[in-house]
Parts: sequence; C-alpha cells; structure tokens
Amino acid sequence: MSIDKLFASFDRYLPLDEPEKADLKERAIERKIKRRQIILTEDEVCRHYTFVAAGCFKVFQVDNKGVEHNLQFAAENDWIMIIDSFYAEKKSKVNIEAIEPSVIFQLSRPDLIYFFRTYPKFDRNFRVIVETRFAELENRLLQIVSSTAEERYLTFLQQYPALSQRLPNTQIASYLGITPEFLSKIRKELSQKTGYS
Repeated sequence: MSIDKLFASFDRYLPLDEPEKADLKERAIERKIKRRQIILTEDEVCRHYTFVAAGCFKVFQVDNKGVEHNLQFAAENDWIMIIDSFYAEKKSKVNIEAIEPSVIFQLSRPDLIYFFRTYPKFDRNFRVIVETRFAELENRLLQIVSSTAEERYLTFLQQYPALSQRLPNTQIASYLGITPEFLSKIRKELSQKTGYS
C-alpha cells in the first residue's frame, strides 16, 4: 500500500505513532501522475511538499535558447519541493516533471504548518529532510565548479544508484552538464577501467 511507504519514510528519523499516521493519512493527497506530466511549472508557486512513493521526477529549467538543464532527480522514497517558492510563496524558477508514471503524496503548506504545530516530531523530521536536501544541493554546486565530468558521473552513480539504468542518457547528460555523446564516452572508459557502466 502506497501510504505505508509514506509512513516508512519517517522511520529513518523519528517514526510516527498511530495517531500521527492517522492524521497524516487524512491530510496527505495521493495522486497518480502520468509520464511527462508536470506537477510544477516556472512562474507557479510551489504549494506542496511532495513524497515520491513510486516513479521518478526531474527538476529542470529551460534556458533562453530552449535548452533543458536538469538540476535534481527524485525517485522512490524521496521528498521533492522548491523551498524558496514554497516558504516565500513566490513564483518558482524551475519545473518538476515525471520521467516515469508515478504515485505521489502531497502535503499543502497549511497542512504542513498544522503538523509542525500539532506534532513536534514532524517539525524535527522535516527539518532533517530539508537539511539533507540542502546538503545534496551544496555538494552538487561544488561539483559543478570543481569536478570533472567523470567525477560528476561517479557522484551521480553514488547518489542515484538505481537511476543510472532507468534514465535515458539524455536526462543524465543534462544533469551532468555534458552531451549524451560525451556521457557515452565516459561510460565506455569507466567500463574498460573499472567495470562501471
């Protein structure tokens, strides 16, 4: 059952008790999302924290030349949100799109504030979730300015081990900031050196 995955996502931090689970089940909105369906567009305010129960999403921006740049992925058991847009209630600068058919649970801003005020455990859990996501984005920024394409790819494999076989080369290459052809070359060289693919 999908809701059990949502409950289990908190077990890494502070597990929920039965009343907390019942309240969360009542307020979390379950949605089935089609492949390529967008759940947030640029110039729209991010109004939900989204938990991915099944499937995969990308956060991306399109530049002035129409080129898409993947900034982040979220697959099963990940939370995805655009923090600046969500808390400041201002327009997002990025889009969130499903790469695969997906099942998500969403918590609205009023419901999240309700959980923070009613159950201190939620405040702690979500603080850790947001801090973890922030640390990932900090590391990604450092990699962009100081790592080679091969190093970025190896980090991608560590961060998203299940996605390397699920995502097309074009999506991974966009995330790494290289062409799909160059990614193929990196994969080939790594395979020859280490057995990576």
